[in-house]
This record gives sequence, structure tokens and C-alpha cells, in this order.
Amino acid sequence: MKKIICVIFLWFCVAMAFAQKKELTLINPLAQFRVDELIVIKRFSVQNLLNGKNKFSFLNVTDPSGKSVFVQYNDVNLDGIWDEAVFLHSFKPSEKISFKITGTNQENKGAVVRAHVRHRRKNADDTFAAAINRDSIPAGQPNTDFSKTKLPPFLTEGPAWENDKVGFRLYFDVRNGKDIWGKTTPAMMMDTVGANPSLIYHNRAVWGMDVYKVGSSLSAGALALNIKLKNGKDSLIRLGGKNMGAVIYQKIADGPLVAKFKITYPKWNFATGYNPIFLEEEISIWGGQYFYESKIKLIGAPENASLVTGFADLFKIEAGSVTGKSTQAFYSYGLQSENKDNLGLAIMAPKAEFMASGKSAATEKDIKNSYIVSLKIPDKELTTFRFYAAWEPTDKRFEDKKSFIQFLEQQTAGYDAKIRMQWK
Repeated sequence: MKKIICVIFLWFCVAMAFAQKKELTLINPLAQFRVDELIVIKRFSVQNLLNGKNKFSFLNVTDPSGKSVFVQYNDVNLDGIWDEAVFLHSFKPSEKISFKITGTNQENKGAVVRAHVRHRRKNADDTFAAAINRDSIPAGQPNTDFSKTKLPPFLTEGPAWENDKVGFRLYFDVRNGKDIWGKTTPAMMMDTVGANPSLIYHNRAVWGMDVYKVGSSLSAGALALNIKLKNGKDSLIRLGGKNMGAVIYQKIADGPLVAKFKITYPKWNFATGYNPIFLEEEISIWGGQYFYESKIKLIGAPENASLVTGFADLFKIEAGSVTGKSTQAFYSYGLQSENKDNLGLAIMAPKAEFMASGKSAATEKDIKNSYIVSLKIPDKELTTFRFYAAWEPTDKRFEDKKSFIQFLEQQTAGYDAKIRMQWK
């Protein structure tokens, strides 16, 4: 009897020791360097570490040398409990590396900020208030008339997100377009850009500039719906205007490694005679990358509809494609920045969702001068794409078209061959 008790006790001790520690092995399946890959640890994967004997709140991640890795915690569903722990790691070709993961009650601090999102409203005295987590605009929110006012109601006209390479913004009004900030500094700049109307951000500054001309295009990944209407006509309908309805902004995570937020359109009355659509776009950006990632939920879209996104075609620059095993990228590259230098634009998506690419028709009234990508609307999964902005002054790789295409080829290869995760 004593022997049985000892065996049970030994098994219990081993089980408790396992519950207090895990090993995560990460494998780069590609024979190429991969910079700042985002590693996401879902809470359920480490539940035993958190709910064990000592009830830990956070994770301590250490590399093979014993050095602690900075971890960011994201509360994705906003219930007050983090859902994912994330960190960045740069991989050597074909690298295999193991990290020790244990529970801790000390949240790591002091990381360099490499990603940021903010939305700020203007005060009555023409200063801008602190960033807010949630905000909304009514249907028909007008865009700013700068002939009558020097500053818009929102800093840079709406939410802005950036990392240490590139930045973007959303026009929080009926236009609902996206714009690009070219950066020449890794510092976060979006809390200061646009606050002083005497400093024109369309002019090159030490930090960079607004590099993109949008016009009536699909800007930098704006959304639309392609549908054959009941009258039999094909129609490309922009997510914008008064029929877009009310729009809700919700911050999810504000760095220091990853910035993430949602834009929700509860009732998009896209066409007469149809029920409104619910659309929600979750946008993420993280350190070291030249893209933002968009994940879109669409509820109520007609069966024959497809989701459309795109970028501007204002300078008659020929578009091209880069194809991976399971990934497709559609791009343009050339002298198309506001600074009259080279700017590469691209949309990358899984082939399973990628339906077609091309130009908006010259007869289109609402969406003009655009290269467009049509994406499938899955029944249950989210529609996903990445929007790339590669400005010549930011990185020498973008000084010529050949090296930009090589960059996209590496990106599609990385999207095809994601980092593998193995738990022990």
C-alpha cells in the first residue's frame, strides 16, 4: 500500500512540475532569413501554467541562453483577461530554436515601442485630447473643409497606426479611405503629426511624410463590394458615403510590439432592395514589417458578391503579380509617391481567397483610378489580406523594381511556409 502511495505521489510531483513549465520549439521551414516574425501563444495553450498550484497571471519566456524575451499580452475580446501572448523573433535560414515558458506574476516592462495605434478628437481650443479606446461617427460624417478650418475634428482626420517602418491612417468620415505615411525614423510619430497646421505633412520632414495620393481610388486597402444587382448589372460599390451608416472604432492593443484595432460597420445599406450588411475589419501591425494585416468579417452579403480592395492607379504604372504555392500578391511599383520617388504597393492574400485582380472600369462613377483585387467571402472564416507600402527612402531594397519584387517573393514564401510551433 505504501509503495502504491509513493508511486502516486511521484506521478503527482512529475505532473505538477510539467504543469509549471513548457517548452516551445519554433521552426523556420525556409532557407531564408525571416525578420521579426510574430509568434502568437494562445491562452488555452498555456492554461496549465496559469491555473496551476500558484495561479500565475503572465508568462516568462526565455531563449536557449536564458535571456528573457519581451512578451505583449492582448485582450482580443475585451473581457479583461488576455487571450494571446505575443513576441517577435528573427530567424536564421532553417533555424530551429526552443524557448522555455514558465508562469509568473510579473508583467515585463520597458520594451522599445515598435507599433502604435491612436485615435484622438480635437478640443475646443484646437489641441487634441488624449487617445480614446472607443469612438463612433454617425452616418454621413462629412470630411473636413480645410478652406474653412485649419484642423479636422480628429487628429490626421481619423485613427492612425504605425510601426518602426511605415504608417497608415483611416479617413473617419464618408470617404472611408486609407492613406500612407512614409517613415525614415523608427520612432512613433503619429501623436505629433498633424497637430500643428503650420507643419504640412505632405512636405518631406526629418521623420518622413504623407507619401500617397488617393484621389477617388480605393486608396491603401479601402473596401468595396462587387455584386450583380437584381437588375442584372454588375456594380462595384464602395464602403463609404452616407449609406455606409454609423462607424465604430475600437482599440484592442497599443504596442509595444503589436497594435490592433477594429472598425465596425453595423448597417451598411450597400444597395436599394437589399438588407444591410454587417462588416467588421480588424487591422494589425507589428514591428519590422512593411504591411498591415486586415481580417474581415462579413455577415449578410448576397451569395453572388465578392469583397474588393485595392490601391491607386494615378500614374499609369503597370501592375504585376507574384505567385507563391498558396499565396498571391498583386502590386505596382514606380514613381508614384507625393515626393516623386519610388513607392511599391501590394496586396497579398491566400490563393484560396484570391478571385481576380485588375483595374476599375473607366465607366465607374464612384471608384476611379484603382487597381483592384476581388476576394471570396467565406461562410465562416474571415477574409484576410496584407497591404504593403514600400517607400524608397525607408529602405534601399525599394530603390529599384527588381529588388522590390524579390522582397515580395520572400514575403509570399514566408506566408506560404509559416513558422511551425511544437510544444513539449
